[in-house]
Amino acid sequence: MNEPGGRSGRVESFDQHRGTGVVITESGEHFPFHCTAIANATRTIEPGTEVLFEITPGLGRWEAAALQPA
Repeated sequence: MNEPGGRSGRVESFDQHRGTGVVITESGEHFPFHCTAIANATRTIEPGTEVLFEITPGLGRWEAAALQPA
């Protein structure tokens, strides 16, 4: 399941103070992410941004990783 840029979606929400957000795919799957998962190292991303991402195991769930604007 961890394919480079294997998934695409949109940043549904991002809380800069907590450093956490959620990506949603076209099929409606939700994947949480931490700001350290943003590939360009800015640690911030705007909601609504189309992204490519990988899936990685998290704490009891799958999480988005290596997020990069599409």
